[in-house]
Amino acid sequence: MTSPGPELSHQQRFFQFFQHEITALQEQMGRLADTALIGGERTDAMDHCLAGITRLSAELKDAAGYLPPYDQRTYGEAVKALQEKLEETRRSHAPKPKFSFKSKSPSALSLSDAAELAAEKRKGGGPGFASPSTSTSFANTPSYINTPANEVAQDEQQTIEEEEAEESAERASKATINTETKLQPPPADPAKDIDRPSLSTTTTSTAISNQSNTHIILPSSAPNARTPCSLSKLSRCVVDLSVPTTANSPFASITITSVTSSLLLCGSVSGPAHITGVKNSVLVIKCRQFRMHDCEDVDVYLHCTSRPIIEDCKGIRFAELPKFHSDLISSLQEDPTAVPNQWNQIDDFKHLDASAPSPNWSLLSAENSVPDESWREIVPGGPGWSVSDILTAVHIPVARS
Repeated sequence: MTSPGPELSHQQRFFQFFQHEITALQEQMGRLADTALIGGERTDAMDHCLAGITRLSAELKDAAGYLPPYDQRTYGEAVKALQEKLEETRRSHAPKPKFSFKSKSPSALSLSDAAELAAEKRKGGGPGFASPSTSTSFANTPSYINTPANEVAQDEQQTIEEEEAEESAERASKATINTETKLQPPPADPAKDIDRPSLSTTTTSTAISNQSNTHIILPSSAPNARTPCSLSKLSRCVVDLSVPTTANSPFASITITSVTSSLLLCGSVSGPAHITGVKNSVLVIKCRQFRMHDCEDVDVYLHCTSRPIIEDCKGIRFAELPKFHSDLISSLQEDPTAVPNQWNQIDDFKHLDASAPSPNWSLLSAENSVPDESWREIVPGGPGWSVSDILTAVHIPVARS
């Protein structure tokens, strides 16, 4: 009978975790070239990669307490290289000119690459990761002298198709970018157009409405900075607005109406949040003002710099932001401890008796809160995780069809 091996230290466990995550992200980025452009699938895949890199950066920040400074720099260089590689991939898959030269694909990134780069930088060496085969991982190799004729034809055809698509979109709407879900086709009756699924972002607003059984991730490129956001008529949905608001670009305000059995990751809001008619759902939000009306059985994970207000509500439970989302939102914003968090200082306008606690709200206990590993591993989604799986993970009962 073999004896169990020695228990791994925090540093060893983090090394294994980091190596696994960085390999998975490289594989995801490697598949981007094979992801279809139609329906925004490639953009969604890139946003999944960006969210993964952001989460990995937050994990590294959490591990700063037990990682040596040199290891922190090494891991940090690896994360930075992933960000640069994703940006390079994004540029390489942008619409191409009719005649272009192709570069060879960069090789995979390893932790030894990051360590060697850190050493080179300390010695004044140039940028780029050196792989074990002595070739650089992120520095592009020289382009081929001539692009094959069939590649030129394919690039030209792709450019023509993209230009036609852009012209068609411009004719349909000159100022608004609308992306309709593929899950529900447009109704045959024009009178019902008002209830068609809609997801739109403009330079002045973001709106998502009439969605069901859908996982929606707002693209990192959405122009949300200082603009209002509205969510309405959602059922059994997972809506993630957190990625674009990590870039120091909070929404100016958010309005949420008529939502059932859904998870709403609202990210950061610099102004008020108005929530009306939400039932059997979970909200995760950082905001300046929180106003909730006519809601029932909602768990609210909250960071609020003023006293939250509820009215005509029941079964509302409040908790602090999950650590994972708190780190994610504040990673590129101000110090979250700079302004007091009044998440538990609730004013119930339908319960004015200060001598007794309100029966309409309570604090969510740690035992009933969603575990941090669920926020980190399941909620972001990905292959193998359905909308029902995610909703179940955050304790939202979902009727099985």
